[in-house]
Amino acid sequence: MYTMRDVARLARVSVATVSAVVNGKQCVRPALVKRVQDALKALDYHPDHVARSLKVRRTTTIGAVIPDFASGFFVEAIRGIEDAAGKAGYSIVLCNSNDDVSQEKRHLSVLLSRRVDGILLASTDPNSIGSTQSRPGVPIVLFDRIPTGYQGPAVVTDNSEAAYRATQYLIAQGHRRVAFIAGRLDLSTGIERAAGFRRAFEDAHLPVHGEYFKRGNFKPESGYRCGLELLQLGEPPTAILSSNGPMTLGLLRAMRELRVRCPDDVSVVGFDELVPGTQEFSFGALLEPELTVVAQPGYQVGMKAAATLLKMLQGAVDDQEAPSENVVTLRAELRIRKSVAAPAVTIS
Repeated sequence: MYTMRDVARLARVSVATVSAVVNGKQCVRPALVKRVQDALKALDYHPDHVARSLKVRRTTTIGAVIPDFASGFFVEAIRGIEDAAGKAGYSIVLCNSNDDVSQEKRHLSVLLSRRVDGILLASTDPNSIGSTQSRPGVPIVLFDRIPTGYQGPAVVTDNSEAAYRATQYLIAQGHRRVAFIAGRLDLSTGIERAAGFRRAFEDAHLPVHGEYFKRGNFKPESGYRCGLELLQLGEPPTAILSSNGPMTLGLLRAMRELRVRCPDDVSVVGFDELVPGTQEFSFGALLEPELTVVAQPGYQVGMKAAATLLKMLQGAVDDQEAPSENVVTLRAELRIRKSVAAPAVTIS
């Protein structure tokens, strides 16, 4: 394995000059930069990042823990994280907690043991992030979900407002029997979306019927189960709002099995594009009928969370004293397509 000394010998420059070129410093004459770069290429030299991290006490690595690799929202968030981190010269160690608290804690422990410089976390633990405090000086930024009592920086979607606007849209189309498939009601995302749904009915001076409120867990199986229960009621809903993409897939399966037509029999609005993509070429836009969705800004959430963490690593923010107003809230978009129509019989 070649060293900087070997590169310097081939390029006929000092080791200090090689180091300056490798580290992107601007103090080296262009002619010398070219000689060093040619030598680096000839020897296929790669910097020893482990040795460098021991010297500077930084690994230029960020840990990211998410609850579900299959979620379109989190796929987009990861893209934003990687783009922001990559531009700053950081690598990402990505972990999937599978929405399991013990698995999340194990991942956080491993990331800390590998001495990542900071952590981005979409937490599945609604009550505690204490396990992230085990090594002082490792800043953390949360995204999408905020556990109870957390006072640090975070980047989230305005879930309550998004669910409110989606429900308001269904009510405006004449629907009164609107069902809601909630996610986990111990997580901020599930709580806020349920609150937005209820608030829309309160503002319209309409009652929320208990049989139309179903509790899922953000997994497709729960969307399928809730869908079957709703569609087989004696008086089924005329519209259903589903709290995330995987549960919407489960709901659509239930509708297919029971031969319930959308939107003729039941209108559907889902949270998140089912598969990432532009509005015109997303999976939801290719369904028949095209699926109306609440599209969260996943890419922007990930990019903003990473940018916030990078500022903390650069010393611009003291993570131990970050106030609660450091929570950045982004707005979702209601993408109206063809899965919603007025109910066959308008009910006052």
